[in-house]
Amino acid sequence: MGHCDSVYLSEVGDTQVVVFKHEKEEGAISTIVLRGSTDNLMDDIERAVDDGINTFKVLTRSPLSVTEIQSRKVDAFPDRFQIVLYFICAFQNISCGIHYLASVFMTVSPYHTCRPPGNVSQVLFHNVSSWRLEDIWILFFTGHEDQIIVQLQNGEVWELTSCHRFRRDEKSGLNSDYNGRKSSFPCLDGYIYDKSKWDSTVVTQWDLVCNREWFAKMVQPVFMLGVLLGAMIFGYLSDRLGRRLVLWSTSIGVFFFGIAAAFSSDYYGFMIARFLLAMSGSGYLVVVFVYVTEFIGMKSRTWACIQMHSFFAIGTMVVALTGYFVRTWWTYQIVLSTVTVPFVVCCWILPETPFWLLSEGRYEEAQRVVDTMAKWNRASSCKLSELLSLDLNGPVGNAPFEVKKHNLLDLFYDWNVGTRTFIVWLIWFTGCLGFYFFSLNSVNLGGNEYLNLFLMGAVEIPAYVFICWGMDSIGRRNILAFSLISGALLCGVVMAIPKDYFVWTVVVTMAGKFAIGASFGLIYLYTAELYPTMVRSLAVGSGSMVSRVGSIVAPFWVSLSSAWTFLPQLLVGILAFISGVLSLMLPETMGMPLATTWEEAAKQDTEKESSGKLFPTTKNTVLEKMEVIDSEVSGLGE
Repeated sequence: MGHCDSVYLSEVGDTQVVVFKHEKEEGAISTIVLRGSTDNLMDDIERAVDDGINTFKVLTRSPLSVTEIQSRKVDAFPDRFQIVLYFICAFQNISCGIHYLASVFMTVSPYHTCRPPGNVSQVLFHNVSSWRLEDIWILFFTGHEDQIIVQLQNGEVWELTSCHRFRRDEKSGLNSDYNGRKSSFPCLDGYIYDKSKWDSTVVTQWDLVCNREWFAKMVQPVFMLGVLLGAMIFGYLSDRLGRRLVLWSTSIGVFFFGIAAAFSSDYYGFMIARFLLAMSGSGYLVVVFVYVTEFIGMKSRTWACIQMHSFFAIGTMVVALTGYFVRTWWTYQIVLSTVTVPFVVCCWILPETPFWLLSEGRYEEAQRVVDTMAKWNRASSCKLSELLSLDLNGPVGNAPFEVKKHNLLDLFYDWNVGTRTFIVWLIWFTGCLGFYFFSLNSVNLGGNEYLNLFLMGAVEIPAYVFICWGMDSIGRRNILAFSLISGALLCGVVMAIPKDYFVWTVVVTMAGKFAIGASFGLIYLYTAELYPTMVRSLAVGSGSMVSRVGSIVAPFWVSLSSAWTFLPQLLVGILAFISGVLSLMLPETMGMPLATTWEEAAKQDTEKESSGKLFPTTKNTVLEKMEVIDSEVSGLGE
């Protein structure tokens, strides 16, 4: 049978393997007997042996060393091409961030009152008389409870509230002391709105107040429903049709449906346009993360992916600036939609990713893309057929791999894995809920609502820098738990600040957004590292879907302040604290290889696996790498 000097575990292409090492010339191994518990396992072993043999053949033919070949891998061009491509794609993230929070100002509900059924001759409000109804808004403080008394030119006296109007049936002067009979009438003549801040909003356009108020509250939840559906549809299409085609179509959709929303003639047309806009924007976000990671080198990939969120945050800041300068909702929507134009003009030059082309067997096209990258970067190109050990005429190059289908129940493989899944889902929900709650509620903090929203976007950028540093220095689990528990404590601090000290309220809320935003930015990568290869995409995708539930309920969460001012902060704080404590039960994944089996995933919290530096195998290495890339960003959409 032969013998060898040592046998040890190592990692090849993120897959754990057993290495039989023998350095002496005599006593070479002539035969190795491999045993497996199932036929599927033996098939995997057979493929691995075949790939190893093919790799060895390539290495013995090539004059390059293993190190030289690795340095010339597809994703190793850290130069101009990737930089230009990254910033082109990241720029469109600004547009997506814009539309995700554009409704903050579009659905503003200003002070309003029922319109009287005739021309007004005199107005009385809080014992202050005026000739014009529009002049009383400067005195209007308590909204729905205030009553305006008007006298019409025909002598009738009406009492107006935000949702009702009453006619005094008995002769009366223009005064607030009246105890006679009144007749109640609905607001059939529409409403008069305070235009001191906004000339028009979606609410004033279609009178979405009083018994139609819930129409305005549905604008953001329906948008987020479109985000959920778009992530599912376009994530699937990008695997079937290619990344580039989906990037083209979604970016054009963002521009077209954004303009269509601005020119909608009725509420339902507006909602349909916004829903399709959400699908397009979500589809772009899902695919662009995959697209970028398939071009960026391994050393920069984590940083590049997380910093894509920073461009989304810039979109929030653009919303605040645009809202400050443009006070008509449809003009505001058009201006925001034009941010997409530069990307629509440039997106046609983006190439398809070599990884997707290789997965489809389009090797010549992939080679042309790699050659283009090398030309841009002024570097020498490489032959993919040798680099990836592809025998285009042999079984490795042509035979498809038979992959077992997995479903949601696989995330509950056993009690420990099921517990892990519930904790991860809770963190996804809490992170997304807190992220959108802090942003949507920023206009209710007091002071300048435009500055508040701008700061809520600006604080995200250092949060993502903090995550990039913390997850590799302190660890994924520790930095996640710290962020969530800090966010919970800051929610409690907000509740303790007196109402008049709104500046401190804004500062502490910014700190809370920093903490929650950091946890939300980290959970994508952490989830991918917690699960084995066969369900990694499913785990990240399901977590993203759960997070969308948080974004859908966030607008309603803000409305809970009508019951008690700090009820939303209390509930977010409780959820964040529970999530932070439970996250300590998760294993630390910093510096550990990605798990490929459930057994390895179960050992993550007890031991670190050793990692070798061997040359990756052939096609299954490429597919493994693509699966890891997709899994880390599937469903990604803020």
